[in-house]
Amino acid sequence: MRKIQLQILLIFFTGIFISHAQQPLKPSSVEIYNQIKKLNFLGSVLYVAAHPDDENTRLIAYLANDMNARTGYLSLTRGDGGQNLIGPQLRELLGVIRTQELIEARKVDGGEQFFSRANDFGFSKTPDETLQIWDKDKVLADVVWTIRKFQPDVIINRFDHRSPGTTHGHHTSSAMLSVESFDLTNNPKIYPEQLKYVTPWQVKRQFFNPSWWFYGSQEKFDAANKSKFTKLETGVYYTGLGKSNQEIAALSRSRHQSQGFGSTGVRGLETEYLELINGDTPADRDNLFDGIDTTWNRVKNGKPIGELISKIVEKYDFSNPSASLPDLVKVYAMIEALEDGHWKSLKAEAVKNIIASCSGLYIEAVASEQEATPGSTIKLSLEAINRSSVTMELTSVTTLPDNKNTPQNVILKNNDDQKINLEMQLPANIEYTQPYWLKEKATVGMYTVSNQEIIGIPDIIREVKVVFNVKINNVAIPLERTVVYKYNDGVKGEMYNFLDIVPEVTTSILEKVLIFRDTKSKMVPVKVRAGKDAVAGNLQLELPKNWLVSPKQIPFTLDKKGNDQTFYFEVTPPVNPEETVLKAVAVVDNKRFDKDETIIDFSHITKQMVLKLAESKAIRIDLKTSGDAIAYIMGAGDEVPESLTQMGYKVTIIKPEEITPERLDSFNVVITGIRAYNTVNALANKQNILFNFVKSGKNMIVQYNTYGKTVTNQLAPYPLKISNDRVTEENAKITFLSPNHPVLNTPNKISTKDFEGWTQEQGLYYPNEYDAAFTPIIASHDKGESAKNGALLVAPYGKGYYIYTGLSFFRELPEGVVGAYRLLSNMISLKQPIEAPKQDIKQ
Repeated sequence: MRKIQLQILLIFFTGIFISHAQQPLKPSSVEIYNQIKKLNFLGSVLYVAAHPDDENTRLIAYLANDMNARTGYLSLTRGDGGQNLIGPQLRELLGVIRTQELIEARKVDGGEQFFSRANDFGFSKTPDETLQIWDKDKVLADVVWTIRKFQPDVIINRFDHRSPGTTHGHHTSSAMLSVESFDLTNNPKIYPEQLKYVTPWQVKRQFFNPSWWFYGSQEKFDAANKSKFTKLETGVYYTGLGKSNQEIAALSRSRHQSQGFGSTGVRGLETEYLELINGDTPADRDNLFDGIDTTWNRVKNGKPIGELISKIVEKYDFSNPSASLPDLVKVYAMIEALEDGHWKSLKAEAVKNIIASCSGLYIEAVASEQEATPGSTIKLSLEAINRSSVTMELTSVTTLPDNKNTPQNVILKNNDDQKINLEMQLPANIEYTQPYWLKEKATVGMYTVSNQEIIGIPDIIREVKVVFNVKINNVAIPLERTVVYKYNDGVKGEMYNFLDIVPEVTTSILEKVLIFRDTKSKMVPVKVRAGKDAVAGNLQLELPKNWLVSPKQIPFTLDKKGNDQTFYFEVTPPVNPEETVLKAVAVVDNKRFDKDETIIDFSHITKQMVLKLAESKAIRIDLKTSGDAIAYIMGAGDEVPESLTQMGYKVTIIKPEEITPERLDSFNVVITGIRAYNTVNALANKQNILFNFVKSGKNMIVQYNTYGKTVTNQLAPYPLKISNDRVTEENAKITFLSPNHPVLNTPNKISTKDFEGWTQEQGLYYPNEYDAAFTPIIASHDKGESAKNGALLVAPYGKGYYIYTGLSFFRELPEGVVGAYRLLSNMISLKQPIEAPKQDIKQ
């Protein structure tokens, strides 16, 4: 295990994330040249902010590619609390997606990615609230830890630590913690437990990266006195790459697809400004590294290495990069002869990859199947080919984590492809493949990672690797590759995934929330899936004693890996309202398997496997409903339709092109999904049809949309304007503005108790201007703010009702929040004629 941890740390330090499933990098001659130049720059910058997409990709790309600095981005969170424009995944699953998007962004702009253990719990209005929900001391420890490991000469904060309350509380907190860390990282009395693995480190200087946004407008920013700011001209054009810095930055930014941050590249002059907030002022104000030795002279006995690299750069042959191999091998040997230290491990790994690139050395380890179980034997196909005239030898290959060395002693001749077949037995105690930060129980504000050494590593930790031990000019060079699985797609061609280590059996309760409106039993489907061939056991559904389940267990046999079968248990709830958790457990050879496998597979990121407890929430609820036929128009993606089905409604998801009077005639209610009017352009031409649907005596419920760009300005049959108003405190006190309105009384009597237990937020993007035809139903507010009345607006239109709500049903329903089900039922059930409600608020 110690050896594995050291390998993990090496990957952390190098910034060469070789563990991402993609076709192997095949750099061009120009890209190899740029990598060699970067060998001779020993300076580093750490950019600090709060979330994925907070980073300034223009500045990161400039620092990494123009200045050749080692550039890192520390995002305190993985973006778990945001919204998702590409699917229904929220919370930790969204965090997994956004983690991968950041990793992909860094591949584009040349930076490296790091995280703290802070859990993005959603929008926060003040840093005081943020640092109460986060464990401030632990997040600060993670900032200090990252700085001590990364050893930046310069830190740049994205946000201003001096302006709490003017932006997201997470934003300001990231800057405050970064500033606080400046005087702590070099003090051995601060977090001394870290010093088993790292040494104290003092950052030279720290900056704040302002922009027009912090000044309120471009005009104000242009007029501001920036004479004391450091100025970087970042609008450079990289002739060898054929791209401007801004174009590279836009490609990086566009990796944040779940946030809808696709960006168009621009060209021309551009300036970034930095305000010094800590450390010494550079004599050359516009040189971040002024007074910092960024040459090999900063390393003991390093000067000759820098001189040789300069010679390689000067003589580099773009038509024959392999001509640099003899000297590059010498550089590697000289680095290996240095005393152990920070730059030694970084540069040794970098030069190894350059040597492989210069020689066209293609090495790869491919598993015959994409999944394997602990203790099983896997078949590996290894490939090694040298595409240069330089003689080299493959002396052996070493498999990890078993550390078995297999001699080869094969001369790798020019363009002579060598294929090697191996079998490898996986350790019985090898870890399952999953995001390491999700393995232990988290809190609302923090993920739990007990192993200090792996805190901050961005990606899943994969243990199965092969080291190709190559000898060039009598210098042994170990080159490590993570084991992958690849296949050919008839349309897309060669496709890569990673080898995943999976349980022998996984289980899944197919409905994540089960609603019992009375004491009638329900058949609950449970799926069991085989992680290996010929697996047999008994499937159980575990419940408290006052919940009845039949049968007690169901035997199963699955012949082939990947096969699955669904079984049904009859569950009978208790008489009184109650919530509980069901757990699906498969018992195989007296071993319990209780993990639910979730696969996240999008084309722009590496395929991910997430293992969670195979659980579901069961609720015996006092819930009355009326009406049954609902048409649901999906927006950015949510799981509300599944929740409506659990409530007993007949739900049909209809596409925008299906919105016709004839198609809608069989429905009682139309509901639009979250951000539908931000993402579904076709809705702009369907509003008259939808409004006529309401006018005819039906109901339309519109869930939240973000303010700003919507596909139409006519969201409702009456004037209505969305704002940035939100209530982030889940348990903020609710006031009923129209207590006699049917939406609070029929068929369920709604009380303030129905707003207890809400998760992440009460609601977001409330309208703050609306026609007098709307009746505001509730009001609430965060601490220290005025009341927000736009959470739920109801307006009669013709014979039906139009309802706009910013309440976060898309979060509450999948979490099984009882009050959300009861209130939504009332919204669906509204009927005319009724006595017109009195207008309590005129606006």
